[in-house]
Amino acid sequence: MARDTTDQTPLSSVSEMTAYLAAGNKPKEKFRIGTEHEKFVFFRADNSPVPYFGEASISALLTGLQKKSGWDPIMDGDNIIGLGEPTGMGAISIEPGGQFELSGAPLETIHQTCKESNNHLATVREIAEPMGIRFLGVGGSPKWTLAETPRMPKSRYDIMTRYMPKVGTKGLDMMYRTCTIQVNLDFSSEADMRRKMRVSMKLQSLATALFASSPFTEGKPNGLSSWRGEIWKDTDNRRGGLLDFTFRDDFGFEDYVKWALDVPMYFVVRDGRYHDCTHVTFRQFMDGALKGEIADWEPTMGDWTNHLSTLFPDVRLKRFLEMRGADGGPWRRICALPAFWVGLLYDDEALTAADELTKDWSFDEVNALRDVVPVEGLKASIKGHSLMDVAREAVGISRLGLKNRGHLNGDGQDETVFLAPLDEVLAKKGTLADDLLMLYNGRWNQSVEPIFEEYQY
Repeated sequence: MARDTTDQTPLSSVSEMTAYLAAGNKPKEKFRIGTEHEKFVFFRADNSPVPYFGEASISALLTGLQKKSGWDPIMDGDNIIGLGEPTGMGAISIEPGGQFELSGAPLETIHQTCKESNNHLATVREIAEPMGIRFLGVGGSPKWTLAETPRMPKSRYDIMTRYMPKVGTKGLDMMYRTCTIQVNLDFSSEADMRRKMRVSMKLQSLATALFASSPFTEGKPNGLSSWRGEIWKDTDNRRGGLLDFTFRDDFGFEDYVKWALDVPMYFVVRDGRYHDCTHVTFRQFMDGALKGEIADWEPTMGDWTNHLSTLFPDVRLKRFLEMRGADGGPWRRICALPAFWVGLLYDDEALTAADELTKDWSFDEVNALRDVVPVEGLKASIKGHSLMDVAREAVGISRLGLKNRGHLNGDGQDETVFLAPLDEVLAKKGTLADDLLMLYNGRWNQSVEPIFEEYQY
């Protein structure tokens, strides 16, 4: 998230928090696609990570991009930590280990999304080239130890870094050594949100398997297809993972609010200062737990918005739905991930088919699938069906949905062209993680160094 919110509107009730989420309802013709993608930043000379400070650095990249784009700098104290498009049409931010993220504008088609990503990557390459900097698109840091990974001077990350080891064994790896591709999608009503949340929550592990690209850790194979997926199994299970109540037929906005209320907070922001609030839940905050600790202790809508951004379920609900299961990857996958989910969720016929595909999947069965997918990938199974077979059916449903949308580019192609990377996975029965391991054990002579050259942006 590029910028934390400072909305000072007083907040006093569950109904206000629920209404905030419900305000995301919009007519179908106003549905948009917001794509986010992260990449590792490294020096081409020796494949080492890029620090925040210095002439060739993360801060220099942000400063150069600000001058070129005219976007507004986002500051944390004296440090630039991101950029915001002046009218709200996108942002650039940095993750804890210096991973560079584009939060794309809300766009109507995958054609536009893919063009946006291409333009962004071209621009950052132009700024990075004189510094000898490149970008790597995979789901997990293939080489650097946690100690070797730089830390960004961002206040919320300082709080998270202290807190993560208290609630799980892999939270710091999640923060500093993983990258993702996400897509944010709209809903028209509580019922529409419910169905999209249920379907996407059940299929999120399929996305993890299809987009798996993190088989290396600290220069060696880690025995996993998606190390990033494995990390999320023990990051902070109180605020992450599958949410059992989303499988209910009567699930609604208020259920999500009540769950979020009992998740510990990370911080509140007052006068630009971040106050560590990891010792209280948002419910306790609402009940006055910070009175006497900070001057302006009363909850605000900005506090609620920020709290929602610190929750990590596989599908996150804000005023839209965030698909969070996929590893990062090369440019074509930046386009494939939103295409997959848009095809499944934005067409009524496809959404009905996807709901039918997963209707008998129980919470326990989906949770068991989530546990094995990081190791087994598409070789996993659910209800006696291989995940490879489920993937074929799901990609087929997505293709139907994209065809039904009928958005064509200048060459007369619809959005199904962006499913090509997934078609390749299904055709060869292997993921990018499998490809990387074959290269490691073959042409790369058991070295991860070539990944920086062959999979750079």
